[in-house]
Amino acid sequence: MNKHVDVLVIGGSAAGIVAATTGKAFYPDKDFLIIRKEKEAVVPCGIPYIFGTLEGVEQNIVPVGHIEHAGVELMIDEVTSIDRAAKQVTTAGGEQVSYQKLVIATGSLPKVPGWLKGTDLDNVFTIPKNKEYLAGLRDKLQTLKNVVIIGGGFIGVEMADELAKNGCKVTIVEVLPHLLQAAFDQELSLRAEEILAKAGISLRLGEKVSALEGEGAVSEVRLESGERLKADIVILATGYAPNIELAQAAGIKLNELGAIRVDEYMRTEDCNVFAVGDCAEKFTFFTRIVKGLMLASTACSEARIAGMNLYKLSRLRTFGGTMSIFSTAIGGTTFAAAGVTENIAVDRGFDIVTASFEGIDKHPGTLPGTSKQFVKLIVNCESGLLLGGSVIGGASAGELVNVIGVIIENKMTIHEVLTMQVGTHPLLTGPPTGYPLLKAAEAAAKKLRH
Repeated sequence: MNKHVDVLVIGGSAAGIVAATTGKAFYPDKDFLIIRKEKEAVVPCGIPYIFGTLEGVEQNIVPVGHIEHAGVELMIDEVTSIDRAAKQVTTAGGEQVSYQKLVIATGSLPKVPGWLKGTDLDNVFTIPKNKEYLAGLRDKLQTLKNVVIIGGGFIGVEMADELAKNGCKVTIVEVLPHLLQAAFDQELSLRAEEILAKAGISLRLGEKVSALEGEGAVSEVRLESGERLKADIVILATGYAPNIELAQAAGIKLNELGAIRVDEYMRTEDCNVFAVGDCAEKFTFFTRIVKGLMLASTACSEARIAGMNLYKLSRLRTFGGTMSIFSTAIGGTTFAAAGVTENIAVDRGFDIVTASFEGIDKHPGTLPGTSKQFVKLIVNCESGLLLGGSVIGGASAGELVNVIGVIIENKMTIHEVLTMQVGTHPLLTGPPTGYPLLKAAEAAAKKLRH
């Protein structure tokens, strides 16, 4: 069966959905089709909470109602090949779909370290965006409670936090000296480690796994030191790789990190083919260095840019590079950061000052639910530009870091931050006399003067 659409999107998770629905909003006379192989797609960032807070995978499904409401068609099938010359794809179900514009949003796949022995043993799991696989892991964890997680990034830490709530005995093994070290400054990492340790989670930091061992099923994790950790289940939280097999087979160019090469409009070298999300190339906001960062927020920003530029390019709608805006909650405490960390700023050659302030997120502090709020800012000495910032606190910290992200993206100086008009309310924010972001900016400005 042959079908023609104006815009075809391959992949129906966050990036694919946003590309299609944004495109339809900007080009309402065009017809849009999403093809994805999953009947039900999981919410990627919600995966860890399947294993603790939520009652199952079914509570972590991306709704399709807004896709249909936007006027976008959804087809459940798998694209097996792309013919760019004919502007046509073929699916596993025998469909041939021709297009004017193609958006590749095929996401990423879990990395399994090739050097690590024993990954083929039973009860060794990765964390893919696959409903049935995750449901199987959840079932296993109902009876097997001794868990070793390899990798101390966001997935590993969030999984550990959730599993500990569910009665599991959890150990995290991380080769770097600190958890979440790629995203956070040491102050945040140390605080996160303290919370996890108090929850009974064993942390093996600065240690490398040499092999997984067992007869048929995994039973031990052997460290390079020779020590062996008992394990009923091992979870490999060792990162993700761009899912580019389909694009590569179609002759679409990749970058040195194995992602689909794109321009600032999210176009490949074929101007009728766009790529967005985890499968697409990333570069940093400040130095334009190619990076392998994968975040849903970045993916959706790219998707909006692609959707807006499908038929008409605009210099006002381009991707300026990822600022690495991270947030997570561990043991009820929010950790968030935007821009560069202190170590990365120095490593990239910036002359910086840092300043911090700890206040509260409501006022007066006697109000129920008030949390401490710690803000740290990283400022370039020469220009006064804000390069990075981090927040520890209650739930409000997750939105405050977005404010910091806007400041960075708009290249505001610390002096412009100090003159910002900020709305406050006792139940919702810190006090106007001691708003943590502004007090941290004040401390940074004082250091710059000296």
